[in-house]
Amino acid sequence: MNMNVVEDTQTQSPNPYAPSPGLKIWMGSALVPVDQAKISVFDHGLLYGDGVFEGIRIYGGKIFLEQQHIKRLFESAKAIRLELPMTQDEISEAMHETMHANGITEDGYIRLVVTRGVGSLGISVKHTACPMLFVIADKIALYPPEVVQRGLHCIISSIARNHPNTTSPRIKSLNYLNNVLAKSEAQEAGADEAIMLSLNGQVSECSGDNIFIVRDGEIFTPPTSDGILEGITRKLVIDLARRRGLNVHEKSLVRHDLYVAHECFATGTAAEVIAITIIDGRRIGDCRPGRITRQLQADFLAYRNSA
Repeated sequence: MNMNVVEDTQTQSPNPYAPSPGLKIWMGSALVPVDQAKISVFDHGLLYGDGVFEGIRIYGGKIFLEQQHIKRLFESAKAIRLELPMTQDEISEAMHETMHANGITEDGYIRLVVTRGVGSLGISVKHTACPMLFVIADKIALYPPEVVQRGLHCIISSIARNHPNTTSPRIKSLNYLNNVLAKSEAQEAGADEAIMLSLNGQVSECSGDNIFIVRDGEIFTPPTSDGILEGITRKLVIDLARRRGLNVHEKSLVRHDLYVAHECFATGTAAEVIAITIIDGRRIGDCRPGRITRQLQADFLAYRNSA
Protein backbone atom coordinates (compact mmCIF):
# COMPACT_ATOMS: atom_id res chain seq x y z
CA MET A 1 0.00 0.00 0.00
CA ASN A 2 1.31 3.44 -0.91
CA MET A 3 1.28 5.48 2.28
CA ASN A 4 2.49 8.70 0.65
CA VAL A 5 -0.02 11.51 0.96
CA VAL A 6 -0.12 14.22 -1.67
CA GLU A 7 -1.87 17.40 -0.59
CA ASP A 8 -4.14 18.87 -3.22
CA THR A 9 -4.14 22.52 -2.31
CA GLN A 10 -6.38 23.43 -5.23
CA THR A 11 -9.33 21.42 -3.83
CA GLN A 12 -9.04 22.64 -0.25
CA SER A 13 -11.58 25.23 0.85
CA PRO A 14 -10.63 27.87 3.42
CA ASN A 15 -11.59 27.13 7.00
CA PRO A 16 -14.36 29.59 7.95
CA TYR A 17 -13.47 29.17 11.62
CA ALA A 18 -9.75 29.82 11.24
CA PRO A 19 -8.32 32.58 13.46
CA SER A 20 -7.15 35.87 12.06
CA PRO A 21 -3.82 35.38 10.19
CA GLY A 22 -2.33 38.39 11.99
CA LEU A 23 -2.98 37.02 15.48
CA LYS A 24 -0.07 36.74 17.92
CA ILE A 25 -0.03 33.89 20.45
CA TRP A 26 2.06 33.61 23.61
CA MET A 27 3.76 30.21 23.47
CA GLY A 28 5.92 29.19 26.40
CA SER A 29 8.00 32.32 26.83
CA ALA A 30 7.43 34.50 23.77
CA LEU A 31 4.89 35.80 21.28
CA VAL A 32 4.75 34.04 17.91
CA PRO A 33 2.56 34.42 14.80
CA VAL A 34 -0.54 32.23 14.93
CA ASP A 35 0.75 29.94 12.17
CA GLN A 36 3.79 29.16 14.33
CA ALA A 37 1.77 28.50 17.48
CA LYS A 38 2.03 24.71 17.60
CA ILE A 39 2.08 22.00 20.22
CA SER A 40 3.48 18.52 19.76
CA VAL A 41 1.26 15.55 18.92
CA PHE A 42 2.92 13.98 21.98
CA ASP A 43 1.69 16.71 24.32
CA HIS A 44 -0.41 15.08 27.03
CA GLY A 45 -2.86 17.95 26.87
CA LEU A 46 -3.82 16.71 23.41
CA LEU A 47 -3.42 13.00 24.05
CA TYR A 48 -5.29 12.83 27.36
CA GLY A 49 -6.92 16.21 28.00
CA ASP A 50 -4.30 16.60 30.74
CA GLY A 51 -4.13 20.28 31.55
CA VAL A 52 -6.06 23.27 32.84
CA PHE A 53 -7.37 26.52 31.42
CA GLU A 54 -9.16 29.79 32.12
CA GLY A 55 -11.42 31.94 29.97
CA ILE A 56 -11.16 35.64 30.86
CA ARG A 57 -12.94 38.70 29.50
CA ILE A 58 -11.36 42.02 28.57
CA TYR A 59 -13.47 45.14 29.02
CA GLY A 60 -12.24 48.56 27.95
CA GLY A 61 -8.73 47.21 27.50
CA LYS A 62 -8.60 45.84 31.06
CA ILE A 63 -8.50 42.18 32.07
CA PHE A 64 -11.63 41.60 34.16
CA LEU A 65 -11.22 39.87 37.53
CA GLU A 66 -7.71 38.91 36.48
CA GLN A 67 -6.32 37.82 39.84
CA GLN A 68 -9.35 35.64 40.60
CA HIS A 69 -8.86 33.77 37.33
CA ILE A 70 -5.12 33.31 37.87
CA LYS A 71 -5.79 32.06 41.42
CA ARG A 72 -8.29 29.49 40.12
CA LEU A 73 -5.82 28.37 37.45
CA PHE A 74 -3.24 27.63 40.16
CA GLU A 75 -5.85 25.81 42.25
CA SER A 76 -6.91 23.65 39.27
CA ALA A 77 -3.26 22.90 38.51
CA LYS A 78 -2.56 21.91 42.12
CA ALA A 79 -5.55 19.58 42.11
CA ILE A 80 -4.17 17.64 39.12
CA ARG A 81 -0.55 17.78 40.37
CA LEU A 82 0.56 20.05 37.56
CA GLU A 83 3.40 22.44 38.38
CA LEU A 84 2.90 25.66 36.46
CA PRO A 85 5.97 26.86 34.54
CA MET A 86 5.46 30.55 35.42
CA THR A 87 4.63 32.60 38.50
CA GLN A 88 1.34 34.45 38.88
CA ASP A 89 3.05 37.76 38.02
CA GLU A 90 4.70 36.23 34.95
CA ILE A 91 1.37 34.84 33.73
CA SER A 92 -0.23 38.24 34.23
CA GLU A 93 2.53 39.88 32.22
CA ALA A 94 2.16 37.32 29.42
CA MET A 95 -1.58 38.00 29.19
CA HIS A 96 -1.07 41.75 29.03
CA GLU A 97 1.65 41.43 26.39
CA THR A 98 -0.55 39.17 24.27
CA MET A 99 -3.50 41.53 24.58
CA HIS A 100 -1.43 44.56 23.54
CA ALA A 101 0.29 42.67 20.71
CA ASN A 102 -3.12 41.96 19.21
CA GLY A 103 -4.29 45.54 19.52
CA ILE A 104 -7.13 44.80 21.95
CA THR A 105 -7.88 48.19 23.47
CA GLU A 106 -11.60 47.66 24.07
CA ASP A 107 -13.44 44.36 24.58
CA GLY A 108 -11.95 40.92 24.00
CA TYR A 109 -11.32 37.50 25.44
CA ILE A 110 -8.30 35.62 26.77
CA ARG A 111 -7.89 31.86 26.75
CA LEU A 112 -5.12 30.87 29.15
CA VAL A 113 -4.05 27.22 28.81
CA VAL A 114 -1.46 25.01 30.49
CA THR A 115 -0.86 21.48 29.22
CA ARG A 116 1.06 18.70 30.95
CA GLY A 117 3.67 18.92 28.19
CA VAL A 118 5.35 16.51 25.80
CA GLY A 119 5.63 12.95 27.03
CA SER A 120 5.80 9.33 26.06
CA LEU A 121 2.67 7.39 25.14
CA GLY A 122 0.92 6.05 28.19
CA ILE A 123 -0.96 7.59 31.08
CA SER A 124 1.51 9.17 33.45
CA VAL A 125 2.07 12.53 35.12
CA LYS A 126 5.79 11.73 35.44
CA HIS A 127 6.83 10.76 31.92
CA THR A 128 6.46 14.29 30.53
CA ALA A 129 8.73 17.23 29.92
CA CYS A 130 8.09 20.86 30.90
CA PRO A 131 4.43 21.93 30.91
CA MET A 132 3.40 24.22 28.05
CA LEU A 133 1.62 27.51 28.76
CA PHE A 134 0.00 29.48 25.98
CA VAL A 135 -2.21 32.56 25.81
CA ILE A 136 -4.73 33.49 23.13
CA ALA A 137 -6.17 37.01 23.10
CA ASP A 138 -8.95 37.46 20.57
CA LYS A 139 -12.74 37.73 20.33
CA ILE A 140 -15.27 35.14 21.47
CA ALA A 141 -18.61 34.22 19.94
CA LEU A 142 -21.28 35.59 22.27
CA TYR A 143 -25.03 35.12 22.34
CA PRO A 144 -26.59 37.48 19.78
CA PRO A 145 -28.51 40.50 21.16
CA GLU A 146 -31.88 39.00 20.26
CA VAL A 147 -31.11 35.90 22.36
CA VAL A 148 -30.05 38.07 25.31
CA GLN A 149 -33.31 40.02 25.01
CA ARG A 150 -35.60 36.96 24.84
CA GLY A 151 -33.56 34.76 27.17
CA LEU A 152 -32.06 31.33 26.63
CA HIS A 153 -34.15 28.36 25.55
CA CYS A 154 -32.78 25.31 27.33
CA ILE A 155 -33.23 21.58 27.62
CA ILE A 156 -32.30 19.37 30.52
CA SER A 157 -29.61 17.15 29.06
CA SER A 158 -29.53 13.37 29.23
CA ILE A 159 -25.76 13.75 29.76
CA ALA A 160 -25.12 13.67 33.51
CA ARG A 161 -22.54 16.01 35.03
CA ASN A 162 -19.33 14.34 36.11
CA HIS A 163 -19.48 13.17 39.71
CA PRO A 164 -17.19 15.23 41.99
CA ASN A 165 -15.24 12.04 42.75
CA THR A 166 -14.48 11.43 39.07
CA THR A 167 -13.15 14.42 37.14
CA SER A 168 -14.15 17.12 39.59
CA PRO A 169 -16.13 19.94 37.95
CA ARG A 170 -14.33 22.31 40.33
CA ILE A 171 -11.17 21.69 38.25
CA LYS A 172 -11.28 23.73 35.04
CA SER A 173 -9.52 21.02 33.07
CA LEU A 174 -8.96 20.48 29.36
CA ASN A 175 -11.19 17.39 29.60
CA TYR A 176 -14.41 19.13 28.51
CA LEU A 177 -16.10 16.27 26.68
CA ASN A 178 -18.87 16.06 29.29
CA ASN A 179 -19.84 19.66 28.53
CA VAL A 180 -19.37 19.31 24.76
CA LEU A 181 -21.77 16.36 24.55
CA ALA A 182 -24.44 18.18 26.57
CA LYS A 183 -24.14 21.31 24.42
CA SER A 184 -24.31 19.20 21.27
CA GLU A 185 -27.51 17.56 22.51
CA ALA A 186 -29.06 21.00 23.09
CA GLN A 187 -28.09 22.22 19.64
CA GLU A 188 -29.54 19.10 18.01
CA ALA A 189 -32.79 19.83 19.86
CA GLY A 190 -32.85 23.43 18.59
CA ALA A 191 -32.10 24.88 22.04
CA ASP A 192 -29.49 27.45 23.03
CA GLU A 193 -28.08 25.66 26.04
CA ALA A 194 -28.17 22.45 28.06
CA ILE A 195 -28.81 22.16 31.79
CA MET A 196 -26.97 19.23 33.34
CA LEU A 197 -28.05 17.15 36.33
CA SER A 198 -25.86 15.24 38.75
CA LEU A 199 -25.94 11.45 38.82
CA ASN A 200 -28.42 11.77 41.71
CA GLY A 201 -30.75 14.04 39.73
CA GLN A 202 -29.82 17.37 41.31
CA VAL A 203 -29.47 20.42 39.10
CA SER A 204 -25.78 21.05 38.48
CA GLU A 205 -24.99 23.69 35.87
CA CYS A 206 -25.29 24.52 32.19
CA SER A 207 -22.71 23.26 29.73
CA GLY A 208 -20.70 26.46 30.15
CA ASP A 209 -22.44 28.51 32.83
CA ASN A 210 -23.69 28.38 36.40
CA ILE A 211 -27.46 28.46 36.97
CA PHE A 212 -29.76 30.32 39.38
CA ILE A 213 -33.50 30.37 39.97
CA VAL A 214 -35.70 32.98 41.64
CA ARG A 215 -38.77 32.01 43.63
CA ASP A 216 -40.83 34.32 45.83
CA GLY A 217 -38.15 36.99 45.58
CA GLU A 218 -35.34 34.75 46.83
CA ILE A 219 -32.44 33.37 44.80
CA PHE A 220 -31.29 29.76 44.79
CA THR A 221 -28.24 28.19 43.16
CA PRO A 222 -26.70 24.69 43.42
CA PRO A 223 -23.82 24.17 45.89
CA THR A 224 -20.38 22.96 44.83
CA SER A 225 -21.22 19.45 46.13
CA ASP A 226 -23.73 19.05 43.27
CA GLY A 227 -21.03 19.06 40.59
CA ILE A 228 -20.50 22.68 39.65
CA LEU A 229 -17.56 24.87 38.79
CA GLU A 230 -16.96 27.57 41.39
CA GLY A 231 -17.73 30.24 38.85
CA ILE A 232 -16.03 33.60 39.25
CA THR A 233 -19.00 35.42 37.70
CA ARG A 234 -21.28 33.29 39.90
CA LYS A 235 -19.51 34.54 43.04
CA LEU A 236 -19.65 38.15 41.86
CA VAL A 237 -23.39 37.92 41.13
CA ILE A 238 -24.04 36.39 44.56
CA ASP A 239 -22.15 39.31 46.13
CA LEU A 240 -24.08 41.86 44.02
CA ALA A 241 -27.41 40.27 44.96
CA ARG A 242 -26.59 40.31 48.67
CA ARG A 243 -25.54 43.96 48.46
CA ARG A 244 -29.10 44.61 47.28
CA GLY A 245 -30.46 42.85 50.31
CA LEU A 246 -31.59 39.80 48.34
CA ASN A 247 -31.47 36.41 50.03
CA VAL A 248 -29.23 33.97 48.14
CA HIS A 249 -29.25 30.29 49.08
CA GLU A 250 -26.77 27.65 47.91
CA LYS A 251 -29.18 24.74 47.95
CA SER A 252 -29.69 21.49 46.05
CA LEU A 253 -32.34 21.79 43.34
CA VAL A 254 -34.15 19.27 41.16
CA ARG A 255 -35.74 19.69 37.75
CA HIS A 256 -39.14 20.48 39.32
CA ASP A 257 -37.57 23.57 40.92
CA LEU A 258 -36.56 24.78 37.47
CA TYR A 259 -40.01 24.20 35.97
CA VAL A 260 -41.85 26.16 38.70
CA ALA A 261 -39.28 28.96 39.09
CA HIS A 262 -40.51 32.54 38.75
CA GLU A 263 -37.21 33.48 37.10
CA CYS A 264 -34.12 31.62 35.98
CA PHE A 265 -30.77 32.91 34.80
CA ALA A 266 -27.25 31.75 33.99
CA THR A 267 -23.90 33.37 34.76
CA GLY A 268 -20.49 32.92 33.18
CA THR A 269 -17.46 34.67 31.76
CA ALA A 270 -18.89 34.73 28.23
CA ALA A 271 -22.59 34.81 29.11
CA GLU A 272 -22.23 37.41 31.90
CA VAL A 273 -25.81 37.37 33.32
CA ILE A 274 -28.46 36.03 30.95
CA ALA A 275 -32.07 35.00 31.52
CA ILE A 276 -33.37 31.48 30.88
CA THR A 277 -36.98 31.74 29.72
CA ILE A 278 -37.82 28.26 28.42
CA ILE A 279 -36.77 24.88 29.86
CA ASP A 280 -37.90 21.67 28.18
CA GLY A 281 -40.64 23.61 26.40
CA ARG A 282 -41.97 25.08 29.66
CA ARG A 283 -42.24 28.86 29.99
CA ILE A 284 -40.38 30.23 33.00
CA GLY A 285 -42.33 33.07 34.61
CA ASP A 286 -43.87 35.18 31.87
CA CYS A 287 -41.24 33.94 29.39
CA ARG A 288 -39.24 37.17 29.59
CA PRO A 289 -36.20 38.21 31.63
CA GLY A 290 -37.58 38.82 35.11
CA ARG A 291 -37.25 41.84 37.38
CA ILE A 292 -34.47 40.44 39.58
CA THR A 293 -32.58 39.08 36.57
CA ARG A 294 -32.71 42.48 34.87
CA GLN A 295 -31.55 44.19 38.06
CA LEU A 296 -28.57 41.86 38.40
CA GLN A 297 -27.74 42.35 34.72
CA ALA A 298 -27.64 46.11 35.33
CA ASP A 299 -25.59 45.70 38.53
CA PHE A 300 -23.10 43.46 36.72
CA LEU A 301 -22.78 45.98 33.88
CA ALA A 302 -22.19 48.82 36.34
CA TYR A 303 -19.58 46.78 38.22
CA ARG A 304 -17.64 45.75 35.12
CA ASN A 305 -17.66 49.31 33.77
CA SER A 306 -16.23 50.65 37.03
CA ALA A 307 -13.67 47.87 37.58
